[in-house]
Amino acid sequence: MADEIDYKIIGNEMQLVEIELDTDEAVRAEAGAMMYMGPGIKMETSTGGGLLKGFKRALTGESFFITSFIHQAAGKGYVAFGAPYPGKIIALDLGQFGGSFLCQKDSFLCAANGIDIEIALTRKIGAGLFGGEGFILQRLKGDGLAFVHAGGTIVEKDLAPGETIRVDTGCITAFEERVTYDIQWAGGFKNALFGGEGLVLASLTGPGKVYLQSLPFSRLADRIVAASRYHTGSQKEESSGLAGIGSDALGSLLGGDR
Repeated sequence: MADEIDYKIIGNEMQLVEIELDTDEAVRAEAGAMMYMGPGIKMETSTGGGLLKGFKRALTGESFFITSFIHQAAGKGYVAFGAPYPGKIIALDLGQFGGSFLCQKDSFLCAANGIDIEIALTRKIGAGLFGGEGFILQRLKGDGLAFVHAGGTIVEKDLAPGETIRVDTGCITAFEERVTYDIQWAGGFKNALFGGEGLVLASLTGPGKVYLQSLPFSRLADRIVAASRYHTGSQKEESSGLAGIGSDALGSLLGGDR
């Protein structure tokens, strides 16, 4: 049985979740997620169940170690965890979804003590090989609360039996395990080559709940890299000629490169 914890989500675009703990209750989180905590909270870092579980978490993009925050004082304690980049935090009561939920790698934030973070493969290898995000997902398993992070805005869909939605693979945050996950070709080589949306789309078929994100971290990172390359190229053009050579030499000397 997972610990029964209370929580509140704070903020709008850069959210954090504050967990309230009774005596001897605990919450587990990825290393580096903690933002602040009250007195009486003790941290214990471990592999969370042996070397095998640590390796399994590492395969899903999470850290090898996991940290437990245990309230050991009388009364109420609290600990807060911050989102790693702009977006929203989703609270999942796993007991309402048959005890498990699948989520995209790197999306797990924290969970009540007693929730397991496992590795899960998509039902079809092709969905992973061509889906753009890999065929390794995270399975959150237990009967308590778990929290995942989504980039940008969250879109929540309740798919009816047989209802299908096609989604950019990176925009999937989490979905019920009973939802069928597959891939479909984008609909022509020109669409994939010039449309900028990739070769395939993910196909999610109900019944079940699906959470989508408007700004996957991979998309955000690509745009930052592209912008930095453009900015670097502009700077090089502006400092061309003798003035640019002199500036580069002076910068190298001041920077200790020579």
